[in-house]
Amino acid sequence: MSSVTAMSRSAETAAYGGLIDALGGIAAAVLAIVGLTGFDPEGMAAIATIVFGAALLIQASTILTEYMQVMSLGAEESSSVAMGGEGISAMFLVGASGIILGVLALLGIAPVALIAVAVIAFGSALLLGSSSVRQLYLTQTRSLQIVAPRSGNQLIAGQMASGSTGIQLLAGLAAIVLGILAVVGNVSVLLSLAALLVLGVTVLLTGSTLSGLILSFMRPSATLTRRSPV
Repeated sequence: MSSVTAMSRSAETAAYGGLIDALGGIAAAVLAIVGLTGFDPEGMAAIATIVFGAALLIQASTILTEYMQVMSLGAEESSSVAMGGEGISAMFLVGASGIILGVLALLGIAPVALIAVAVIAFGSALLLGSSSVRQLYLTQTRSLQIVAPRSGNQLIAGQMASGSTGIQLLAGLAAIVLGILAVVGNVSVLLSLAALLVLGVTVLLTGSTLSGLILSFMRPSATLTRRSPV
């Protein structure tokens, strides 16, 4: 009974992490829109950079937590963990770096250049971590398919996970291009704000997908644990 409770609490915590991640994406997108309207563009871009960096850290922590939960079932392949781990590591490092760059930009230390660099780093992190959610779905499926077939919710979650991979790839590429243009262009802040808007919307979508994915596997996991002693 305690194992069921522990698994349920872990899944709920991870699901809340996905929700907070989605809220961070909304906040970053709203700040970028406010900046694009002409209200303190540099300040809004710096704050949005900090918020997005924090959202990236939360997303990486949520995915890592769920990976550890799946591994505890004893049916995980090391190759899958390695594939997901590379993207998660990049998200952790870039998220922390983005927060630092955003704080420095907010303090007035080369804000235009630092925000552009952060945008390029964010785009690169999305590219590297684009398959993390999809890989998490696959590993969850492998760990449970021996006992029960996939439910309708799990199938829908799989489609969403596949879609989020493509969205992250496109958004990452767009952010890198906009970041490079911001470094060499004349309207650097506007380009960075546009990139942050794209990134924020992308994290909103992937965070929602991550929460849905985790919640879709909560009930089968609990059922598996309850039936195992019989």
